[in-house]
Amino acid sequence: MVAQEFTVDLDKPLVFQVGHLGEAYEEWVHQPIVSREGPRFFENDFVESLTRTVWWAIPSIWLPVVCYCVLKSVRMGHALPEIALMVVSGIFIWTLLEYTLHRFLFHIKTKSYWGNTVHYLLHGCHHKHPMDGLRLVFPPAATAILLVPFWNMVLLFATPSITPALFGGGLLGYVMYDCTHYYLHHGHPGNDVPKNLKKYHMNHHFRVQDKGFGITSSLWDRVFGTLPPSKMGTKM
Repeated sequence: MVAQEFTVDLDKPLVFQVGHLGEAYEEWVHQPIVSREGPRFFENDFVESLTRTVWWAIPSIWLPVVCYCVLKSVRMGHALPEIALMVVSGIFIWTLLEYTLHRFLFHIKTKSYWGNTVHYLLHGCHHKHPMDGLRLVFPPAATAILLVPFWNMVLLFATPSITPALFGGGLLGYVMYDCTHYYLHHGHPGNDVPKNLKKYHMNHHFRVQDKGFGITSSLWDRVFGTLPPSKMGTKM
């Protein structure tokens, strides 16, 4: 826990400590502490509360938004087969976004004070404390802020009547991702598909952390050559 004469005190709020690790942050953050109790992030109680989210808040908050978006496209005259195609397309686009964000943003290498601090908030905390059940899903307040530019981005490439259902499909993909992610850490799968997916994700956390970026599937890892070695061997 010591790096460049700086020691991270796990009994104190962590967020504004980790930046001091400098280049040693990368090694420190990938040495997981397996405990269901997560650390404190901030001194302020209100700000601290914003970093903790129960998993069921995600479908409870966002599934009604998905339904609203889909119904909006229906009211604009699209038939159900068209709506289904838009929603499935949105989910498919989300899977690529999920992979891209995880690989290129969440696993970016940092060494500056603020780089380490922001990275720890985004994803580093999850690798350091992978079983922290209240920091496995993305806080709704942060999601709401990010949805605004994503809506505008979809609007750039789709017509006004297609945008709601396509966006709703992407949001549904996100809900599926966050719930799946929580289950992979805390669920007890009984059949092969979720069991293999859990093994695949745990492999990313505890064995090969620079491979296996897919959460809901290994599709884009296969496409872009980031399968972990064991999977590559199986594939061959």
